[in-house]
Amino acid sequence: MEALILSCSTGGGHNTAAQAVFEALTERGHHAVRMDPYTLVSEELANRVGQTYIKLVQKSPKLFGAVYDLGNAYRKLPGRSPVYHINGKMAPYMQKYLAEHLTDVIVCTHLYPAEILTHMRLNGMETPPFVFIATDYTCVPFTEESDCDLYVTPSPLLSSDFTGRGIPAEKLRPLGIPVRLDFSDDTITKDRAREALNLPKDRRTLLLSGGSMGAGSIINAVRALLPYLEQNADCDLNILCGSNEALFDSVEAEFAKNGQITPMRSTNKMALYLKASDVFISKPGGLSSTESAAAGVPLVHISPIPGCESRNAEFFAKEGIAVKVENTETELLSAVERLSEPGNAEEMRKRQRAVINQNAAMDICGLLEKITQC
Repeated sequence: MEALILSCSTGGGHNTAAQAVFEALTERGHHAVRMDPYTLVSEELANRVGQTYIKLVQKSPKLFGAVYDLGNAYRKLPGRSPVYHINGKMAPYMQKYLAEHLTDVIVCTHLYPAEILTHMRLNGMETPPFVFIATDYTCVPFTEESDCDLYVTPSPLLSSDFTGRGIPAEKLRPLGIPVRLDFSDDTITKDRAREALNLPKDRRTLLLSGGSMGAGSIINAVRALLPYLEQNADCDLNILCGSNEALFDSVEAEFAKNGQITPMRSTNKMALYLKASDVFISKPGGLSSTESAAAGVPLVHISPIPGCESRNAEFFAKEGIAVKVENTETELLSAVERLSEPGNAEEMRKRQRAVINQNAAMDICGLLEKITQC
């Protein structure tokens, strides 16, 4: 099979899902290419699209939420959105690429390439079959104006969210959000993960993350956890700041003298850090939340970016696979204390195994093999 996987760098989750599918396809002996379609114009354009989103989320999350709500309101109007028409301008570039490269199937882990391909299809340009993979636990604005052959959704529990937006039920495949194989690898025990990361095996470990962008109220979260660290001298707090250098500097400056706190930048060892941890505290990104559940790590959600992350938090809380914290300053400490009890932690792990498909990446590969008969 010759597969083309299209994503965009508006946050790390879409690219992480693309990488998970890429690895699974490669594992099964297929050939795949990963691409940001905007690089067909220039790397500069692709970076500009990604950075515009990232800066908005980091600096003005409330404004991002307002834009998201505006998108939800706009989808009630007749006609296609400006987002569709902007992405439609990429059609000639994608048409040229497909004419020059053998492609059996296209996988879209972001809405933008799905809209590019939809524009092509509706304007008489030939495309291979293309599949959209939703990377949040909701039907994000304008998904319904795409015309994909199939839609991979996070859970059968969310089917009505997609059909309610006009996506045909027969096109839905609720296989889950794909995560890399090492997150669901049960041979990577907590002790093995800690050994690989040179972390002590005899201490309790909390992992705090603001996602790849270092978003969310991380400083406030650390302050809220200080009483827990003071009461539990055998506990450490590792903080992933992602690409947010200002956040890393702030954490280091304020908490440098606390030997229980370790700030870190981005890591390519997220599966190990999760499996090494007793509790994961994170904003509710679709991918990071799924990775935590696949790894079997109790999860606390804080500081959602208004919009799809709010929906993610609602879904995880409703299904008992995360604790949703509304107010970091007043609720985070009790949430961590709750999941520090072995019985509560194990109950959440059981729910995670019941709700989240650990093998989504491989199941998606099976779907692509069926489509292409390869």
